[in-house]
Amino acid sequence: MRKRSSKTSAYQEQVAALNGILGEMCELAGGAMNLATRALLQADLPIAEQVITDHDRMTEMSAEAEKQAFALLAQQAPQPADLRATVTGFQIVADVDRMGALALHVAKVARRRHPNKTLPEEVDGYFAEMGRLAVKLAHAAREVLDSQDPQDALQLEDDDDAMDDLHRHLFSVLMDREWRHGVAAAVDVTLLGRYYERFADHAVLIGRRVVFQTTGKTPQQLIETT
Repeated sequence: MRKRSSKTSAYQEQVAALNGILGEMCELAGGAMNLATRALLQADLPIAEQVITDHDRMTEMSAEAEKQAFALLAQQAPQPADLRATVTGFQIVADVDRMGALALHVAKVARRRHPNKTLPEEVDGYFAEMGRLAVKLAHAAREVLDSQDPQDALQLEDDDDAMDDLHRHLFSVLMDREWRHGVAAAVDVTLLGRYYERFADHAVLIGRRVVFQTTGKTPQQLIETT
């Protein structure tokens, strides 16, 4: 019994180490989106280039996280909760990796339109707020990975609702007959809005996965039992 307990404890320590890497990746993704938003709003080419160059670090960390997750999966006879944590870890790797890729997409749009400003002035405020929410969600995802608190994980849904509201309002601007910036600008705004929305969605998915990782329940099941 003591041997099994020791093995389980070591396994849990390795899961915690994996979650630590995933948390660092969340911070990197948030930092990248913060810089990408600045590049977008200010038509700042050096900042856009920095985001693009720094993405290599995210790629390296993603590969390391996958390596650790495979190592955990290869261990013999893990406890069900440990196995659940490992499989969920693979899913979170994909979520955080996608968040980093979405920030990269924003930076590439800013670079492609340089020296011109990508966004019409009337939508700057939307993207400034969407950028703020994206960074907040990335930071919150990092915190729940560290704390493993399912209640905190559920709170990510609130900021995602705010992001969805902004995204809907953005479409109302695009559909207005007063829009005078042409098709190319409309396409850019549409794509960029989608990038921010999906970034938020992946942060929320991380929260949902932490709920399942720690409780074995879906968020809805957890809410119904509390």
